Amino acid sequence: MHITSIEYYLPENILDNSQLAREFPEWDADKIFEKIGIDQRHIAKEDETALDMAVKASEKVFSNFDRSMIDFVLLCTQSPDYFLPTSACILQDKLGLRINIGALDYNLGCSGFVYGLAVARGLISAGVAKNILLVMSETYSKFIHPKDKSNRSIFGDGAAAVIISESDKKGILEFELGTDGSGMNNLIVPNGGLRNKFNPDEKDFIDENEYLRNNNCLYMNGPEIFDFTIEQVPGLVTRVLGKNNLTIETVDYVIFHQANKYMLDYLRKKVKIPAEKFYQNMEKTGNTVSATIPIALKDSIDNGVVKSGDKILLAGFGVGYSWGAVVVEI
Repeated sequence: MHITSIEYYLPENILDNSQLAREFPEWDADKIFEKIGIDQRHIAKEDETALDMAVKASEKVFSNFDRSMIDFVLLCTQSPDYFLPTSACILQDKLGLRINIGALDYNLGCSGFVYGLAVARGLISAGVAKNILLVMSETYSKFIHPKDKSNRSIFGDGAAAVIISESDKKGILEFELGTDGSGMNNLIVPNGGLRNKFNPDEKDFIDENEYLRNNNCLYMNGPEIFDFTIEQVPGLVTRVLGKNNLTIETVDYVIFHQANKYMLDYLRKKVKIPAEKFYQNMEKTGNTVSATIPIALKDSIDNGVVKSGDKILLAGFGVGYSWGAVVVEI
């Protein structure tokens, strides 16, 4: 099996560093870019949802793939339109796909693309499906407090659609996955589910990082997330390379979840990945959560950085805590 096609969609609205600097005069636009490597991020309109973006990304991927061949839909999102029904079922209808297919959502963040590839490979290997539409779509901006300058500078909205197809080519190789739910409170929207319902009277407060937020909004403990990442990712890379009988020297390219430039630069040096093998493209998109890896993979192919026959190590890590890596051959 292999990845047949990748496309992505970014909302029209753009939030750039100069606008953030106007809203938060204590911040400088150049310093924001220097620290996190992001110049702008795309923000969904008030009435634009993750499902809307999933439709737009999927329609783009169907410009060069026959949608009647799809026999399973996987949709990764942490910002669904409804608690129920599943957004993947609605996506099937909006795309005009056959009804004798499977469809499901899964709730996962920055490792979501790698996990989706794992599920897709399993479905194809089991003979359940031959052509799978895997979609990642996220609107974290709708969870972020308007005065939370840290998270607003990092996260952008976006969607990616990927076709995975059965074939003689072994294009999706071996995986390494991991989970540690003890870190759940370090990246969380505390209210809004059934444990703690959305509270319209929730009061704002200053958190330990001196950012304004409330419990209806996204909270990220940056230092804890950084520590988790540098603890888990180097071993993740070592293990997935071992499972695939590869080394950093023999793999052609590495694409990590595009979290922020500081974190990626630190990880690249710690894992000893040559700069010429390490792709970063968050400058114009920001951190789009589960969509960052397929967006980066698509751009690297379009820019001629990644070529046919290359072996690419993909690694995602973040909210959950959850992490995963795989080697794919393009």
